[in-house]
Amino acid sequence: MTSTTLSRSAGSLTAWLFPVIWLMLLMGLILGMPQLETLLRAIEPSSREVLYSRDSLLTLLISHILVVGVASLLAIIIGVGASILVTRPWGRDFLPLVSQLASIGQTFPPVAVLALAVPWLGFGTVPTIMALLLYGLLPIVRNTLVGIQGIEPAVLEAARGMGMSPRQRLWRVELPLAAPVIVAGIRTSITINIATAAIGSTIGAKTLGDPIIAGIVNGNTAYILQGAVLIALLALVVDSSLERLGHLFSR
Repeated sequence: MTSTTLSRSAGSLTAWLFPVIWLMLLMGLILGMPQLETLLRAIEPSSREVLYSRDSLLTLLISHILVVGVASLLAIIIGVGASILVTRPWGRDFLPLVSQLASIGQTFPPVAVLALAVPWLGFGTVPTIMALLLYGLLPIVRNTLVGIQGIEPAVLEAARGMGMSPRQRLWRVELPLAAPVIVAGIRTSITINIATAAIGSTIGAKTLGDPIIAGIVNGNTAYILQGAVLIALLALVVDSSLERLGHLFSR
């Protein structure tokens, strides 16, 4: 193995250092929160309880990830799919409509989406997923459009000259070249939704927002800190991992 290969391998391992560090911190806090009781009691000395115990923090973490994961998967499928459709010759008339709908989805407050969805969908996870889906569409749609439309016409013309069909050009040329920009949009969407998912706890969804809501209701700063720090660490894990994934696509 040459020195160049060794340096590249070392660089690849170093690039994953921060995601691993954030993940270790997250799991360390999840499993070792009882060890911090003294510190939390110093922050909130007037409260009878400083450790959130209504649900396991690990259970809330898994539920939070599942809620964000389902919403993000739907947003990726709808956002990327719609963006591809409106960049085809027969779908370009719908480009302004798709862009405006995605923009409206993010400017519409998630709390308002929850309030409107509860009478139809009930309390819990489903309306939370709907709110996150609408809120996460814009970065994905915007970046997918930028990525596909930013490809040099000469590249596409060369692909046509090689005899590629429209479908082959999409899968072999357009999407691979646009992938770094698309991944950046997905990264932004998921990171935003990790924080936004906490509001789902206000309508009965199990998320890491539970300690935050309980802390606000009971005036317990220790509860709020537990939920906020865990959400922040989860966002850092996902954001740094997707950043690394974006670098892999850009090679």
